[in-house]
Amino acid sequence: MMSLQASSNLTACLALVVLTYSHHALAETTNDQANTAQSTGICYAAEIMHGYKCQEYDVTTADGYILSLQRFPQGKTGGSNKQPVLLQHGVLVDGMTWLFNPANQSLALILADNGYDVWIANTRGTRYSRRHVSLDSSNPDYWDWTWDALVAHDLPATIDFVYEQTGQKLHYVGHSLGTLVALTSFSEGKHVDKVKSAALLSPIAYLNHMTTALGVLAARAFVGEITTIAGFAEFNPKGEPVANFLKVLCLDPQVNCLDLITALTGKNCCLNTTTVDLFLKNEPQSTATKNLVHLAQTIRDGRLAKYDYGSTDFNQKHYGDSQPPVYNLSNIPHDLPLFLSYGGQDSLSDVKDVEKLLDNLKLHDVDKINIQYIEDFAHSDFILGTTAKDIVYNQIMAFFKRH
Repeated sequence: MMSLQASSNLTACLALVVLTYSHHALAETTNDQANTAQSTGICYAAEIMHGYKCQEYDVTTADGYILSLQRFPQGKTGGSNKQPVLLQHGVLVDGMTWLFNPANQSLALILADNGYDVWIANTRGTRYSRRHVSLDSSNPDYWDWTWDALVAHDLPATIDFVYEQTGQKLHYVGHSLGTLVALTSFSEGKHVDKVKSAALLSPIAYLNHMTTALGVLAARAFVGEITTIAGFAEFNPKGEPVANFLKVLCLDPQVNCLDLITALTGKNCCLNTTTVDLFLKNEPQSTATKNLVHLAQTIRDGRLAKYDYGSTDFNQKHYGDSQPPVYNLSNIPHDLPLFLSYGGQDSLSDVKDVEKLLDNLKLHDVDKINIQYIEDFAHSDFILGTTAKDIVYNQIMAFFKRH
Protein backbone atom coordinates (compact mmCIF):
# COMPACT_ATOMS: atom_id res chain seq x y z
CA MET A 1 0.00 0.00 0.00
CA MET A 2 1.29 3.46 -0.89
CA SER A 3 2.46 5.51 2.07
CA LEU A 4 0.44 8.58 3.02
CA GLN A 5 3.33 10.93 2.23
CA ALA A 6 4.07 9.30 -1.12
CA SER A 7 0.46 9.39 -2.25
CA SER A 8 0.19 12.99 -1.11
CA ASN A 9 3.15 13.99 -3.24
CA LEU A 10 1.77 12.82 -6.56
CA THR A 11 -1.77 13.93 -5.78
CA ALA A 12 -0.44 17.36 -4.94
CA CYS A 13 1.29 17.52 -8.32
CA LEU A 14 -1.92 16.71 -10.14
CA ALA A 15 -3.98 19.04 -8.02
CA LEU A 16 -1.62 21.94 -8.49
CA VAL A 17 -1.57 21.62 -12.25
CA VAL A 18 -5.35 21.44 -12.38
CA LEU A 19 -5.78 24.31 -9.98
CA THR A 20 -3.25 26.43 -11.81
CA TYR A 21 -5.35 26.06 -14.92
CA SER A 22 -8.58 26.68 -13.06
CA HIS A 23 -7.23 29.84 -11.49
CA HIS A 24 -5.70 31.33 -14.63
CA ALA A 25 -6.87 29.75 -17.85
CA LEU A 26 -10.59 29.80 -17.18
CA ALA A 27 -10.38 33.56 -16.99
CA GLU A 28 -10.81 35.48 -20.23
CA THR A 29 -7.55 35.44 -22.18
CA THR A 30 -6.43 38.70 -23.71
CA ASN A 31 -2.98 37.55 -24.81
CA ASP A 32 -3.05 37.18 -28.59
CA GLN A 33 0.07 35.00 -28.59
CA ALA A 34 -1.56 32.50 -26.26
CA ASN A 35 -4.69 32.41 -28.41
CA THR A 36 -2.55 31.87 -31.51
CA ALA A 37 -0.69 28.97 -29.93
CA GLN A 38 -3.91 27.33 -28.79
CA SER A 39 -5.79 27.60 -32.07
CA THR A 40 -3.36 27.29 -34.96
CA GLY A 41 -0.50 24.97 -34.04
CA ILE A 42 3.01 25.19 -32.67
CA CYS A 43 4.76 26.08 -35.92
CA TYR A 44 2.37 28.89 -36.76
CA ALA A 45 2.68 30.24 -33.24
CA ALA A 46 6.48 30.05 -33.40
CA GLU A 47 6.56 31.91 -36.70
CA ILE A 48 4.21 34.61 -35.45
CA MET A 49 5.80 34.93 -32.00
CA HIS A 50 9.46 34.60 -32.95
CA GLY A 51 9.78 34.80 -36.74
CA TYR A 52 11.52 31.43 -37.20
CA LYS A 53 10.88 29.02 -40.05
CA CYS A 54 9.17 25.89 -38.80
CA GLN A 55 7.91 22.68 -40.37
CA GLU A 56 5.14 20.35 -39.17
CA TYR A 57 5.36 16.56 -39.40
CA ASP A 58 3.25 13.59 -38.31
CA VAL A 59 4.81 10.45 -36.83
CA THR A 60 2.79 7.25 -36.45
CA THR A 61 3.80 4.85 -33.67
CA ALA A 62 3.73 1.07 -33.92
CA ASP A 63 0.55 1.04 -31.83
CA GLY A 64 -1.22 3.57 -34.05
CA TYR A 65 -0.84 6.92 -32.29
CA ILE A 66 -0.20 9.89 -34.59
CA LEU A 67 2.23 12.32 -32.99
CA SER A 68 2.86 15.93 -33.90
CA LEU A 69 6.51 16.85 -34.51
CA GLN A 70 7.93 20.31 -35.25
CA ARG A 71 11.22 21.10 -36.96
CA PHE A 72 13.32 24.26 -36.91
CA PRO A 73 15.82 23.42 -39.68
CA GLN A 74 17.74 26.65 -39.28
CA GLY A 75 18.02 29.78 -37.21
CA LYS A 76 17.68 33.29 -38.49
CA THR A 77 21.24 33.10 -39.82
CA GLY A 78 20.28 30.46 -42.42
CA GLY A 79 21.99 27.19 -43.31
CA SER A 80 20.79 23.60 -43.45
CA ASN A 81 21.90 19.96 -43.08
CA LYS A 82 23.01 20.57 -39.52
CA GLN A 83 23.27 18.32 -36.47
CA PRO A 84 19.75 17.27 -35.33
CA VAL A 85 18.60 17.76 -31.74
CA LEU A 86 15.36 16.28 -30.37
CA LEU A 87 13.61 18.06 -27.49
CA GLN A 88 11.18 16.07 -25.30
CA HIS A 89 8.87 17.76 -22.79
CA GLY A 90 7.54 16.44 -19.48
CA VAL A 91 4.14 15.24 -18.28
CA LEU A 92 0.99 17.40 -18.50
CA VAL A 93 2.63 19.87 -20.91
CA ASP A 94 3.54 19.82 -24.62
CA GLY A 95 6.20 21.04 -27.02
CA MET A 96 5.17 24.68 -26.67
CA THR A 97 7.00 24.76 -23.33
CA TRP A 98 10.29 25.12 -25.25
CA LEU A 99 9.06 28.34 -26.88
CA PHE A 100 7.39 30.45 -24.20
CA ASN A 101 10.46 32.58 -23.46
CA PRO A 102 11.83 35.24 -25.82
CA ALA A 103 13.93 33.79 -28.65
CA ASN A 104 17.23 34.54 -26.92
CA GLN A 105 16.08 32.61 -23.84
CA SER A 106 14.25 29.65 -25.46
CA LEU A 107 16.39 26.53 -25.80
CA ALA A 108 14.86 25.44 -29.13
CA LEU A 109 15.59 28.75 -30.81
CA ILE A 110 19.00 29.19 -29.18
CA LEU A 111 19.99 25.81 -30.60
CA ALA A 112 18.64 26.76 -34.04
CA ASP A 113 20.61 30.01 -34.01
CA ASN A 114 23.74 28.06 -33.08
CA GLY A 115 23.59 25.80 -36.09
CA TYR A 116 21.44 22.89 -34.90
CA ASP A 117 18.53 21.25 -36.70
CA VAL A 118 15.92 21.33 -33.91
CA TRP A 119 13.01 18.89 -33.56
CA ILE A 120 10.27 19.22 -30.92
CA ALA A 121 8.31 16.13 -29.86
CA ASN A 122 4.74 16.08 -28.53
CA THR A 123 3.61 13.13 -26.43
CA ARG A 124 0.42 11.21 -27.21
CA GLY A 125 -2.69 12.78 -25.69
CA THR A 126 -1.44 16.38 -25.78
CA ARG A 127 -3.42 18.90 -27.86
CA TYR A 128 -1.64 18.33 -31.19
CA SER A 129 -1.05 14.58 -30.73
CA ARG A 130 -4.60 13.35 -30.12
CA ARG A 131 -5.05 11.32 -33.31
CA HIS A 132 -4.89 7.57 -33.89
CA VAL A 133 -5.21 5.36 -36.93
CA SER A 134 -8.43 3.79 -35.62
CA LEU A 135 -9.33 5.27 -32.21
CA ASP A 136 -10.92 8.61 -31.40
CA SER A 137 -9.60 10.40 -28.32
CA SER A 138 -13.14 10.28 -26.89
CA ASN A 139 -12.82 6.49 -26.74
CA PRO A 140 -11.49 5.23 -23.38
CA ASP A 141 -9.36 2.70 -25.27
CA TYR A 142 -7.35 5.59 -26.69
CA TRP A 143 -6.15 6.35 -23.13
CA ASP A 144 -5.17 2.79 -22.21
CA TRP A 145 -1.45 3.45 -21.80
CA THR A 146 1.26 4.52 -19.37
CA TRP A 147 4.77 5.89 -19.77
CA ASP A 148 5.79 2.34 -20.69
CA ALA A 149 4.21 3.09 -24.08
CA LEU A 150 6.28 6.25 -24.42
CA VAL A 151 9.38 4.13 -23.86
CA ALA A 152 8.28 1.34 -26.20
CA HIS A 153 6.60 3.37 -28.96
CA ASP A 154 6.65 7.18 -28.86
CA LEU A 155 10.36 7.77 -28.36
CA PRO A 156 11.53 5.03 -30.77
CA ALA A 157 9.12 6.25 -33.49
CA THR A 158 10.27 9.85 -33.08
CA ILE A 159 13.98 8.99 -33.06
CA ASP A 160 13.51 6.77 -36.13
CA PHE A 161 11.71 9.56 -37.98
CA VAL A 162 14.34 12.22 -37.24
CA TYR A 163 17.12 9.80 -38.17
CA GLU A 164 15.42 8.92 -41.47
CA GLN A 165 14.79 12.57 -42.33
CA THR A 166 18.30 13.76 -41.51
CA GLY A 167 20.49 10.72 -42.05
CA GLN A 168 22.34 11.59 -38.85
CA LYS A 169 22.51 10.50 -35.25
CA LEU A 170 20.78 13.00 -32.98
CA HIS A 171 21.41 14.74 -29.69
CA TYR A 172 18.55 14.36 -27.19
CA VAL A 173 17.32 16.88 -24.61
CA GLY A 174 14.67 15.81 -22.10
CA HIS A 175 13.05 17.59 -19.17
CA SER A 176 11.31 15.90 -16.25
CA LEU A 177 9.30 12.92 -17.60
CA GLY A 178 11.26 13.35 -20.82
CA THR A 179 14.30 12.21 -18.87
CA LEU A 180 12.56 9.19 -17.34
CA VAL A 181 11.43 7.99 -20.77
CA ALA A 182 14.94 8.40 -22.17
CA LEU A 183 16.74 6.71 -19.28
CA THR A 184 14.46 3.68 -19.29
CA SER A 185 14.51 3.46 -23.08
CA PHE A 186 18.32 3.60 -23.16
CA SER A 187 18.45 0.95 -20.42
CA GLU A 188 16.64 -1.42 -22.77
CA GLY A 189 18.97 -0.58 -25.63
CA LYS A 190 16.25 1.05 -27.73
CA HIS A 191 17.73 3.12 -30.58
CA VAL A 192 20.87 3.99 -28.64
CA ASP A 193 22.76 3.48 -31.91
CA LYS A 194 20.93 6.53 -33.33
CA VAL A 195 21.66 8.86 -30.41
CA LYS A 196 24.92 10.80 -30.16
CA SER A 197 24.31 12.08 -26.63
CA ALA A 198 21.58 12.98 -24.15
CA ALA A 199 21.12 16.07 -21.97
CA LEU A 200 18.75 15.44 -19.06
CA LEU A 201 17.30 18.45 -17.23
CA SER A 202 15.64 17.95 -13.83
CA PRO A 203 16.16 14.20 -14.25
CA ILE A 204 13.34 12.01 -12.99
CA ALA A 205 13.96 8.37 -12.17
CA TYR A 206 13.35 7.75 -8.49
CA LEU A 207 10.61 9.77 -6.78
CA ASN A 208 10.84 8.68 -3.15
CA HIS A 209 11.75 12.14 -1.83
CA MET A 210 9.50 14.25 -4.03
CA THR A 211 7.86 17.00 -1.95
CA THR A 212 5.37 19.77 -2.60
CA ALA A 213 3.85 22.54 -0.54
CA LEU A 214 0.45 20.84 -0.67
CA GLY A 215 1.75 17.47 0.50
CA VAL A 216 0.06 17.44 3.91
CA LEU A 217 -3.30 18.58 2.55
CA ALA A 218 -3.23 16.26 -0.43
CA ALA A 219 -2.53 13.33 1.91
CA ARG A 220 -6.29 13.18 2.41
CA ALA A 221 -6.61 11.98 -1.17
CA PHE A 222 -5.04 9.11 -3.06
CA VAL A 223 -4.45 9.43 -6.77
CA GLY A 224 -5.31 5.79 -7.41
CA GLU A 225 -8.87 6.53 -6.33
CA ILE A 226 -9.36 8.80 -9.34
CA THR A 227 -9.91 5.84 -11.63
CA THR A 228 -12.26 4.04 -9.28
CA ILE A 229 -14.26 7.02 -8.07
CA ALA A 230 -14.55 9.02 -11.28
CA GLY A 231 -14.04 6.26 -13.80
CA PHE A 232 -12.42 8.41 -16.50
CA ALA A 233 -9.57 7.25 -18.70
CA GLU A 234 -8.40 10.70 -19.82
CA PHE A 235 -6.94 12.92 -17.12
CA ASN A 236 -7.92 16.28 -18.57
CA PRO A 237 -6.89 19.12 -16.24
CA LYS A 238 -9.11 21.49 -18.23
CA GLY A 239 -12.16 19.29 -17.83
CA GLU A 240 -14.82 19.84 -15.20
CA PRO A 241 -14.69 16.36 -13.59
CA VAL A 242 -10.99 16.55 -12.72
CA ALA A 243 -11.16 20.20 -11.72
CA ASN A 244 -14.14 19.62 -9.45
CA PHE A 245 -12.47 16.61 -7.87
CA LEU A 246 -9.25 18.42 -7.02
CA LYS A 247 -9.86 22.15 -6.69
CA VAL A 248 -11.41 21.65 -3.25
CA LEU A 249 -7.83 21.30 -2.03
CA CYS A 250 -7.45 25.03 -2.56
CA LEU A 251 -10.08 25.77 0.08
CA ASP A 252 -7.65 25.02 2.88
CA PRO A 253 -6.51 28.32 4.45
CA GLN A 254 -2.93 27.07 4.69
CA VAL A 255 -2.62 26.80 0.91
CA ASN A 256 -1.58 29.78 -1.20
CA CYS A 257 -3.36 29.15 -4.48
CA LEU A 258 -1.95 32.34 -5.97
CA ASP A 259 1.54 30.88 -6.17
CA LEU A 260 0.94 27.34 -7.35
CA ILE A 261 3.99 27.04 -9.58
CA THR A 262 6.22 27.51 -6.54
CA ALA A 263 4.14 25.06 -4.53
CA LEU A 264 4.41 22.48 -7.31
CA THR A 265 7.94 22.82 -8.64
CA GLY A 266 9.87 24.45 -5.82
CA LYS A 267 11.12 27.99 -5.37
CA ASN A 268 12.15 28.91 -8.90
CA CYS A 269 14.73 31.66 -8.89
CA CYS A 270 14.45 33.15 -12.32
CA LEU A 271 11.00 33.16 -13.91
CA ASN A 272 9.68 36.07 -15.94
CA THR A 273 6.08 37.08 -15.12
CA THR A 274 5.12 37.44 -18.78
CA THR A 275 6.48 33.99 -19.59
CA VAL A 276 4.67 32.44 -16.64
CA ASP A 277 1.38 34.02 -17.74
CA LEU A 278 1.86 32.69 -21.26
CA PHE A 279 2.69 29.26 -19.87
CA LEU A 280 -0.43 29.20 -17.70
CA LYS A 281 -2.65 30.21 -20.61
CA ASN A 282 -1.38 27.34 -22.76
CA GLU A 283 -0.84 24.52 -20.29
CA PRO A 284 -1.56 21.96 -18.83
CA GLN A 285 -2.30 19.15 -21.27
CA SER A 286 -4.13 15.86 -20.95
CA THR A 287 -2.54 12.54 -20.18
CA ALA A 288 -3.86 9.07 -19.46
CA THR A 289 -5.11 8.56 -15.91
CA LYS A 290 -3.42 5.17 -16.10
CA ASN A 291 -0.14 6.98 -16.77
CA LEU A 292 -0.48 8.90 -13.50
CA VAL A 293 -1.31 5.71 -11.63
CA HIS A 294 1.92 4.23 -13.01
CA LEU A 295 3.84 7.23 -11.70
CA ALA A 296 2.14 6.69 -8.33
CA GLN A 297 3.38 3.11 -8.37
CA THR A 298 6.90 4.39 -8.99
CA ILE A 299 6.61 6.54 -5.87
CA ARG A 300 5.04 3.77 -3.82
CA ASP A 301 7.50 1.03 -4.74
CA GLY A 302 10.67 3.13 -4.82
CA ARG A 303 11.85 1.41 -7.99
CA LEU A 304 11.54 1.75 -11.74
CA ALA A 305 9.30 -0.98 -13.08
CA LYS A 306 6.71 -1.48 -15.76
CA TYR A 307 3.04 -0.94 -14.96
CA ASP A 308 1.71 -3.17 -12.18
CA TYR A 309 -1.71 -4.54 -13.15
CA GLY A 310 -2.52 -5.17 -9.51
CA SER A 311 -2.74 -8.94 -9.54
CA THR A 312 -0.33 -11.77 -10.16
CA ASP A 313 -2.66 -13.23 -12.82
CA PHE A 314 -2.81 -10.02 -14.88
CA ASN A 315 0.92 -9.46 -14.54
CA GLN A 316 1.55 -13.07 -15.55
CA LYS A 317 -0.64 -12.54 -18.62
CA HIS A 318 1.20 -9.37 -19.71
CA TYR A 319 4.76 -10.12 -18.62
CA GLY A 320 5.00 -13.86 -18.07
CA ASP A 321 5.81 -13.15 -14.43
CA SER A 322 3.85 -12.35 -11.28
CA GLN A 323 5.74 -9.04 -10.90
CA PRO A 324 6.29 -6.32 -13.53
CA PRO A 325 9.81 -6.23 -14.97
CA VAL A 326 12.25 -3.70 -13.54
CA TYR A 327 14.08 -1.14 -15.67
CA ASN A 328 17.77 -1.57 -14.84
CA LEU A 329 19.44 1.80 -15.43
CA SER A 330 22.88 0.29 -14.98
CA ASN A 331 22.29 -1.31 -18.39
CA ILE A 332 22.55 2.09 -20.09
CA PRO A 333 25.61 1.82 -22.35
CA HIS A 334 28.52 3.18 -20.35
CA ASP A 335 29.92 5.00 -23.37
CA LEU A 336 26.72 6.94 -24.17
CA PRO A 337 27.52 10.62 -23.48
CA LEU A 338 25.20 11.94 -20.74
CA PHE A 339 24.76 15.47 -19.39
CA LEU A 340 22.63 15.74 -16.22
CA SER A 341 21.63 19.07 -14.69
CA TYR A 342 19.59 19.36 -11.50
CA GLY A 343 18.64 22.03 -8.99
CA GLY A 344 18.83 22.38 -5.23
CA GLN A 345 15.34 23.89 -4.94
CA ASP A 346 13.51 21.32 -7.10
CA SER A 347 10.49 19.78 -5.35
CA LEU A 348 9.92 17.20 -8.10
CA SER A 349 13.44 16.11 -9.03
CA ASP A 350 14.70 16.04 -5.46
CA VAL A 351 18.43 16.10 -4.81
CA LYS A 352 18.34 12.80 -2.90
CA ASP A 353 16.51 11.08 -5.73
CA VAL A 354 18.97 12.42 -8.30
CA GLU A 355 21.82 11.15 -6.14
CA LYS A 356 20.24 7.68 -6.23
CA LEU A 357 20.05 7.94 -10.01
CA LEU A 358 23.70 8.97 -10.17
CA ASP A 359 24.61 5.95 -8.05
CA ASN A 360 23.07 3.79 -10.80
CA LEU A 361 25.40 5.50 -13.26
CA LYS A 362 28.56 5.17 -11.17
CA LEU A 363 30.13 2.74 -13.64
CA HIS A 364 29.58 5.10 -16.57
CA ASP A 365 32.73 6.07 -18.45
CA VAL A 366 34.05 9.10 -16.60
CA ASP A 367 34.74 11.03 -19.79
CA LYS A 368 31.20 10.38 -21.04
CA ILE A 369 29.18 11.83 -18.17
CA ASN A 370 28.84 15.46 -17.11
CA ILE A 371 26.94 16.46 -13.96
CA GLN A 372 25.81 20.00 -13.20
CA TYR A 373 24.27 21.01 -9.87
CA ILE A 374 22.64 24.45 -9.57
CA GLU A 375 21.78 25.35 -6.00
CA ASP A 376 19.26 28.11 -6.82
CA PHE A 377 17.34 26.31 -9.59
CA ALA A 378 13.97 24.59 -9.22
CA HIS A 379 12.04 22.50 -11.75
CA SER A 380 10.75 25.26 -14.03
CA ASP A 381 13.97 27.27 -14.12
CA PHE A 382 15.50 24.77 -16.55
CA ILE A 383 12.85 25.51 -19.20
CA LEU A 384 11.46 28.95 -18.38
CA GLY A 385 14.27 30.59 -16.41
CA THR A 386 15.70 33.86 -17.69
CA THR A 387 19.23 32.78 -16.71
CA ALA A 388 19.04 29.24 -18.09
CA LYS A 389 20.88 30.19 -21.28
CA ASP A 390 23.98 31.38 -19.48
CA ILE A 391 23.95 28.72 -16.77
CA VAL A 392 22.61 25.62 -18.53
CA TYR A 393 22.10 25.95 -22.30
CA ASN A 394 25.62 27.14 -23.04
CA GLN A 395 26.88 24.12 -21.11
CA ILE A 396 24.64 21.82 -23.15
CA MET A 397 25.97 23.19 -26.44
CA ALA A 398 29.56 22.84 -25.23
CA PHE A 399 28.74 19.24 -24.25
CA PHE A 400 27.26 18.57 -27.71
CA LYS A 401 30.37 19.92 -29.40
CA ARG A 402 32.58 17.58 -27.38
CA HIS A 403 30.50 14.59 -28.46
